[in-house]
Amino acid sequence: MADEVLRERRGHVELLTINRPDARNAINLATALALSAALDDCETDDDVWVVVLTGAGDKAFSAGMDLKAFAAGEFPITEKGFGGLTQRNFPKPLIAAANGSALAGGFEMMISCDMVVAAEHAVFGIPEASRGLVAGAGGLIRLPKRVPISVAYEMALTADPISAARAYELGLVNHVVHGDVVLDVAIALAERIAKNAPLAVRTSKDVMRRARELDEADAWTINDEAFSMIGRSADAMEGAVAFAEKREPNWQGK
Repeated sequence: MADEVLRERRGHVELLTINRPDARNAINLATALALSAALDDCETDDDVWVVVLTGAGDKAFSAGMDLKAFAAGEFPITEKGFGGLTQRNFPKPLIAAANGSALAGGFEMMISCDMVVAAEHAVFGIPEASRGLVAGAGGLIRLPKRVPISVAYEMALTADPISAARAYELGLVNHVVHGDVVLDVAIALAERIAKNAPLAVRTSKDVMRRARELDEADAWTINDEAFSMIGRSADAMEGAVAFAEKREPNWQGK
């Protein structure tokens, strides 16, 4: 794996770290390719049940696009979107440990994750309009689905950042903690998820993701199909037997 993205395995949790602290973890093409490859590996590795994404240092999760690289003709975009992430349908739980500011493409990467643990000093936003641009990596699509439309308009059109505390109020982040423990809290959240049956976790995520775009009748169809499939799984049987035997289940992801 390239030095731009570091990898560490902790049980069934994979930690990915954007490793460009001197550039505020801005995304150049090499970083986008490295992160995309790491996520591809995590997606197909049956031993990876949850992924945590963070940035090196304590200043920035990611400042977005590396403008120096962009000026030199680089576009940090893969077939899976900006940073190899923003247009990816990642099937496993993905948690952002926002160790610092997440702006522009960095913010769009952050809200591409399923959950966020944020450092209390972090700030978030899409400042592209102040540079004559628009947030082209999904911010204008995802943000109005995550916060009231009036708030999304204000963030996009003023280009002003918001604090971690405000992001928590809006439901953009799950937890706001001291910067020294942001990664520990994110890993702990990942480990709580990884105690559960991985097939059930992935299916639950998929149902919620798909159902939010549908009316209730169509959502029930997806829900019932998922329930039927999971009910026939080996892990469902293991869960019942382990409960009856008063022991921890041995999940197989099947």
